[in-house]
Amino acid sequence: MNPNVLSIVLGGGRGTRLFPLTYSRSKPAVPIAGKYRLVDIPISNCLNSGYNKILVLTQFNSASLNSHIKNSYNFDIFSRGFVDILAAEQNVENDQWYQGTADAVRQSMKHMDKYEYDLVLILSGDQLYQMDFREMVDFHCANEADITIATIPVNAKDATGFGILKASEAGNIESFIEKPAEDILHEWRSETSEKSRSEGKEYLASMGIYIFNKKVLKKIFGEDPGDDFGKDLIPNAMNNGYKTMSFQYDGYWTDIGTIESFYQANLDLAQDLPKFNLFSTSPIYTRARMLPPSKIMGSYVQRAVFGDGCIVMADKIENSIIGNRTRIDKGSTVVSSYVMGADLYQPTEEIMENENSGKPNIGIGKYCYIERAIIDKNARIGNNVRIIGGRHLPDGDYDTHSIKDGIVVVKKGATIYDGTHIA
Repeated sequence: MNPNVLSIVLGGGRGTRLFPLTYSRSKPAVPIAGKYRLVDIPISNCLNSGYNKILVLTQFNSASLNSHIKNSYNFDIFSRGFVDILAAEQNVENDQWYQGTADAVRQSMKHMDKYEYDLVLILSGDQLYQMDFREMVDFHCANEADITIATIPVNAKDATGFGILKASEAGNIESFIEKPAEDILHEWRSETSEKSRSEGKEYLASMGIYIFNKKVLKKIFGEDPGDDFGKDLIPNAMNNGYKTMSFQYDGYWTDIGTIESFYQANLDLAQDLPKFNLFSTSPIYTRARMLPPSKIMGSYVQRAVFGDGCIVMADKIENSIIGNRTRIDKGSTVVSSYVMGADLYQPTEEIMENENSGKPNIGIGKYCYIERAIIDKNARIGNNVRIIGGRHLPDGDYDTHSIKDGIVVVKKGATIYDGTHIA
C-alpha cells in the first residue's frame, strides 16, 4: 500500500528569538545559505520523498513568505502536485488567530478536507536537515501506528532543552517530558543506535515532525482542545491509548531557533565537510532568479560560499556566506560572517550619484572590516566601517543593528555611514 500523504509545513509564530531577522519576515522566510529560504528545506524534503501535496500555514509577517512560495513552486497541470498557502483567517465560527501548532492545523482542517489523503505529515518551517520521509511513512504503516514522531538521539547536555521521549526497544513511546531537569535525566534514557550511544546520545528528542492517520487526527481534535502538539495533544493521546511510535533519525538536524544557531548553521556550510550537504543528490529547490554568475576580482578567498550575481572586489573573504547580488568593494575584509545580499541591483547612475554625495550604496563599501556578523538584505555599509562581534559585546537593540550572543546583526535596509565602528 502506498498511502496518500498530505504534508503540512507550519509557518511559525513571531520568531522573537531570531529578531531582528524576523522584524519584517516570518521565520521560514529568513534567507539561508546565500540563496535559499528556510521554508525551502521542508518543502524540498517532501518533493525529494515523492510527496508533492504540500500546504504551508502562515500567519505573522507572511507577505515575503507568500511571495517566495508563489514564485518558486509551480507544477504542471498533469502532476496534481501543489504547494499552497493557507493563511490564518478570522471567520464567523472563530475570530482567533492560530494559538499554537495544533490549533493551526485544527483551524485548517476544513480546507484540508477538499484533498484526498490517508496520512498527515506535519513539519516545522525552521529546521535544517535532509530526510527521506518515505522511510518514516513506511515505518508508520509497518507498525500500524496512530501517531509517529521523528526523534533524534541527543546527549545529556542538549536533552534539557528539548521535549524528551522515552521509547521501548521496539519504538513504542511510553512517556514524554518537556525540557527535563538534569537531576531526573537518568530516568529518561532510551534505546539508541550503537553509534549514538558511543557519542553519549542516550536520550530521544522530538524533532517536531509528526505523522497522523487522518481519522486519528480528526478524532483527537474532537477530544482535545489543546493548542500545541508537543505540549498538549500528543502526551494526552499517548495517555488515552493511541499507538505512538518513535522513528529514530541519525542524520544531521538542527533547529534554527536563535541568532547563534542560525549563524553557526550557515557558517558550517563553508567548511570542508559541512554537516548539511548542499551538494547531495537530493537538491534544495528554491526560486529560479535567472541571475548572472558571481564575479570575484583580486580577492583572497578561503572557505566561502557565494550566491548568484555577486560582484566582489574585497581583499579577503574567509569562512563566510555571501548571498545573492552582494557587492563588496575593494580593500574590504569579511571574516566569519553571513552577508545576505540584496533584492535588486542599483543602476550605475545611482551608484555614481551616491559616491558623489557620500551616501553608502547597497552592499559593503571600501576598506571595511566585518567579522562575526550577519548583514541582512539591502543593508548599506559605508567606507572604512569596522564591525567586529565578540562575547565582549553586551546584547542590545539599536537603530541600525542588534547584538545577540556576541553576533552583530545589521538590520535589513539599514545604513551604516562611513567610519562607523561597532566593536
